[in-house]
Amino acid sequence: MPNRDNATERPLLSLILPVLDEAATLPAQLARLQDLRRRGAEVLVVDGGSTDATPILARPLVDRLIAAPRGRAAQMNAGAGAARGQVLLFLHADTTLPPAADALIHAAIAAGAAWGRFDVRIDARHPLLRLVERMMNWRSRLSGIATGDQAIFVRHDIFTRLGGFPELPLMEDIAFSKLLKRIARPACLRAQVLTSGRRWEKHGVLRTIVLMWRLRASYFLGADPQRLAIRYGYAPRQR
Repeated sequence: MPNRDNATERPLLSLILPVLDEAATLPAQLARLQDLRRRGAEVLVVDGGSTDATPILARPLVDRLIAAPRGRAAQMNAGAGAARGQVLLFLHADTTLPPAADALIHAAIAAGAAWGRFDVRIDARHPLLRLVERMMNWRSRLSGIATGDQAIFVRHDIFTRLGGFPELPLMEDIAFSKLLKRIARPACLRAQVLTSGRRWEKHGVLRTIVLMWRLRASYFLGADPQRLAIRYGYAPRQR
């Protein structure tokens, strides 16, 4: 691993993973990120109060393990506050990056991008999910809005200027993309991240499609995210 003791050596890339009770899958995810660490990237895991062994398993495989209040936006903001990288990459615990993701991000930033995201592929076999993938990627290119499943990356200085993710119980990725669009459209990388299909398989593909479209439509029509979270069964962050 690169020498992490030199405080003046600022990494080009910081990966920030918000987690909660991910002991079953997180070690394999972090193992896949060790090549990036060897190439100089910084990996931070932000735990939102796990009741399983997530923090214990994560500690030897990351540069920083941070405890933060539960809530994806709050956890990602806490990670960004501790990160030293020039570029921040926000990665879900169930999403795998493509090979050489760091080089792809660096090339996009060097070409003038302020922020961006990857195309997404869902790790499940249902044929409808191939259509869902294409629609997600096409919609993102057309709208300039990215979702967390697409592994959003952003220059650290721009993240700080915007004040980070709005601390909403859901749709924080959409809200942050709308802020970022005021500065620039995203770099839409065609390399694919692979995201887990567990939520689709657990609740049913058609039901999940309808749920996600209703969530987004309600949000864009001005519904309160806190009410949406309660209505659709998301546990709000305890204060």
